[in-house]
Amino acid sequence: MAGGHFVSQGGSGNYEGRVTPFVVITCLVAATGGLIFGYDIGISGGVTSMDEFLIKFFPSVYRKEKNLSGDSSQYCKFDSHLLTLFTSSLYIAALIASFFASATTRAFGRKVSMFCGGIIFLCGAVLNGAAMNVTMLIIGRILLGVGIGYANQIRGALNIGFQMAITIGIFLANFVNYGTSKMKENGWRYSLAIAAVPAIIMTVGSVFLPDTPNSLIERGQQEKARAMLEKIRGTENVHEEFQDLLEASETSKQVQHPWKNIRQRKYRPQLVITLLIPFFQQLTGINVIMFYAPVLFKTLGFGDSASLMAAVITGLVNVFATLVSIFTVDKFGRRALFLEGGAQMLICQIAVGSVIASVFGVNGEGTFSKSLGNVTVFLICVYVAAFAWSWGPLGWLVPSEIFPLEIRSAGQSINVSVNMFFTFIIAQIFLTMLCHLKFGLFFFFGGFVLIMTTFIFFFLPETKGVPIEEMNRVWKAHWFWGKYIPGDAVGLGHGKPTSHEV
Repeated sequence: MAGGHFVSQGGSGNYEGRVTPFVVITCLVAATGGLIFGYDIGISGGVTSMDEFLIKFFPSVYRKEKNLSGDSSQYCKFDSHLLTLFTSSLYIAALIASFFASATTRAFGRKVSMFCGGIIFLCGAVLNGAAMNVTMLIIGRILLGVGIGYANQIRGALNIGFQMAITIGIFLANFVNYGTSKMKENGWRYSLAIAAVPAIIMTVGSVFLPDTPNSLIERGQQEKARAMLEKIRGTENVHEEFQDLLEASETSKQVQHPWKNIRQRKYRPQLVITLLIPFFQQLTGINVIMFYAPVLFKTLGFGDSASLMAAVITGLVNVFATLVSIFTVDKFGRRALFLEGGAQMLICQIAVGSVIASVFGVNGEGTFSKSLGNVTVFLICVYVAAFAWSWGPLGWLVPSEIFPLEIRSAGQSINVSVNMFFTFIIAQIFLTMLCHLKFGLFFFFGGFVLIMTTFIFFFLPETKGVPIEEMNRVWKAHWFWGKYIPGDAVGLGHGKPTSHEV
């Protein structure tokens, strides 16, 4: 979860050009898509910790939180499937919408996709801000999810940059929640409705968003494509790049049955990695913090303001640690960040679980001292930092680097789908897991961090600086994956990249 830099789509050329207004607009619209995603990740946990919100929509949860229901366990205060559905419904909606968004983008270009996403998201924000019952809340969150499904269409070319925008959105959501919690009434309405601001920016920005030359070529508008490429590059000297785009388009049209291709034995490394990395990314437990930070801190005994401020601090750590990833990923490589981040997360999860066990025990009764509470916040911040410079951005970056042309569309769809599906699952069951597993929940996630770090150590080769046409050499040289790569595949390229997004 994720300036940044462009991610190679499989190859590149040294083309003449400069930063133009078209490039700036694209980056800004992409950033608002990331901000929207991040804002909705962070906002739900804050509003669900506000007493006024709970009294209006989830009174049974409020009674448990205030120990009015006879249950004094700290672990089970917020255990409600309806409450978690308020958070998780967004992600299953985003998953389903992403398939329709892909079809819309192919048929009409990303300008139309982003405009549709902005309008739908705006409707969701308005509905949430005006909600009078739980049904309105859930429908509003579903509309937000549909908007996010469309907003993600621009993610590909700005991979880590998009992730950076997400982390900023999370931080802003936590900051807004802290501010609105000071209001005497309806603070939660402002928190939810403010999501309309980036939605309006994205909607208006999409009107000025240029269609990519690649998209215009695929729709048979070659003259417009060349003119657009000249505007984007700020020069008329685009003949070489334009020819490459034409060749890439012709090559992509020859690709058939990507879903059948990806099941072939020689693509086993890519299939396994694109299934497991997004799965493991969600099983780090990071969304426990990102979705429910204020709720978690209230469970640990923090007051209303203190829990929201602790969430602001973790959000700020998330932003700066993502910057660390941006500036170090090409220096230290993917494996080093994966392994270091995994070890750091494991240590922190064991430490947090142990501290909570020492205070609450199995019964969930006890009180954190101020000093021990601060230690816990520090450990959680160190954990968030580890994720933000490793599994957060790299969980999207590495799969994008390993797909050859003939399986790229299928591979990218699998990566997004697995990620969104398990985001939904974790968001829906976390509070119930906390109630039943108690402090053991942190050891549960720690166990998965150990498994996935071990997987990276043994099964993921370094992909830094490896062009896609050379990836088969990397797989062939690997102790395990080498047996899946036929000898005649080594050294063979996979054609031109299918997109030169800007």
